Amino acid sequence: MNGFEGLWGYLVLVLVGFLPADIWRLLGVIIGGGLDEESELLVWVRTVATAILAGVIAKILFFPPGSLAAVPLSVRLAAITCGFAAFLLARRSAFIGLAVGEGVLIAVGYLVVR
Repeated sequence: MNGFEGLWGYLVLVLVGFLPADIWRLLGVIIGGGLDEESELLVWVRTVATAILAGVIAKILFFPPGSLAAVPLSVRLAAITCGFAAFLLARRSAFIGLAVGEGVLIAVGYLVVR
């Protein structure tokens, strides 16, 4: 028996999941390196990306999947509100907004659902 028997799943994961996405990211960096960030095209792309993200957040908020469905809507709304407020107070730090929103969701959700 060779030592690679248990690694086939990881190899498939890298070849099918990681590399296809990474190739597009690399091409984006190479091609987009010289673009003006304030050009109309990039402003439009940012706007569309923001709208898609807002739609995904709204879908998860109002039609929660899996275990999140057990958490009341009021708790989910409070978590999003707190996360957004933290995002604004922390000079638009997505990490801080996400961490605060997640913390509120976990803490309050645990207390309410329990």
